[in-house]
Amino acid sequence: MNPGRGKTSDYSPARVTVCVLTYLPNDIGYFRNRFDVTRVCIESILQNTKTPYDLMVFDNGSRPDLVDYLQDQKDEGKINFLVLSSQNIGKIGALQVMFRSAPGEVIAYTDDDVFFLPGWLERQLEVLDTYPDVGMVTGMIIKPHMKEGIQSAVDFSKKGDVETEVGNLIDPEIEEHYIKHTGRTWQRYEEEIEGLKDIRMSYRGVQTYVSAGHYQFVSPKKCILEALPETWSGNLMGEMRDLDRSVDELGYLRLCTHPQTIRLLGNLIDEEAAEQIRKFDIKAVGVEKTETLPAWKRKFYRHPLVQKIAYFFYERLFKIINA
Repeated sequence: MNPGRGKTSDYSPARVTVCVLTYLPNDIGYFRNRFDVTRVCIESILQNTKTPYDLMVFDNGSRPDLVDYLQDQKDEGKINFLVLSSQNIGKIGALQVMFRSAPGEVIAYTDDDVFFLPGWLERQLEVLDTYPDVGMVTGMIIKPHMKEGIQSAVDFSKKGDVETEVGNLIDPEIEEHYIKHTGRTWQRYEEEIEGLKDIRMSYRGVQTYVSAGHYQFVSPKKCILEALPETWSGNLMGEMRDLDRSVDELGYLRLCTHPQTIRLLGNLIDEEAAEQIRKFDIKAVGVEKTETLPAWKRKFYRHPLVQKIAYFFYERLFKIINA
């Protein structure tokens, strides 16, 4: 007779399941520093989350060193649920598996390149529990996200019991942080935000920005499952903006905390980020030093002909590597 027959588990799900999606196919190019970025992301959750939660990690077919790290974290009891895929099933595919199996009534999702500040979950849950019909709460405002998926939140901001400000309200330091850690330039950023205005509102004493991001969010499980596509597309990337729009079209608010409760890491940890990370007693290794190029070299690299030749070879090498 099975010794478990007639017995019960002493496990009780926490209200929140923190879900992390990891992916490290190799250690070259874009992914050269991804192991350390992922480690810092997970350790910032462990270090800076005080509200009870279960931690679920879905690995989308990573190389052995990251899988070994995740296994060690599970064996130490830091990761409650670890799902290892033998291959990359795509981002939406991974979310479908994670969100449907998460035991909590609230899902706190993140990509593996986000740094969580102390009190992040408490603050995001405060927004979720204060505002009505919230579908997503993100920890850092990104202005280009104002382009779509915000109509329900905009309609709510016009209600009589909501205090609303409209204008250029985002701290320039946050904009600089976003530009730097997503590989953008100010010129590209200004093109992306042309004509957009920030909307900041206060409801029952809790301040937020209108809009949210799909790279990190807290959402009621019922809502996010309703918004997820039901069919399996097989796409490795994409469909995340469709998810944003679906949440909005279902009548749920997509909001962002103010002040910010997270930081972006991007695909590497530079000296500035390492300094911030170490303040929280988290080890920052694999730090990339910022290289200052001589003026003549910058001018040469930026020459249109040099750029054209470089992109020619880059595109072809990219297709070969990712065939």
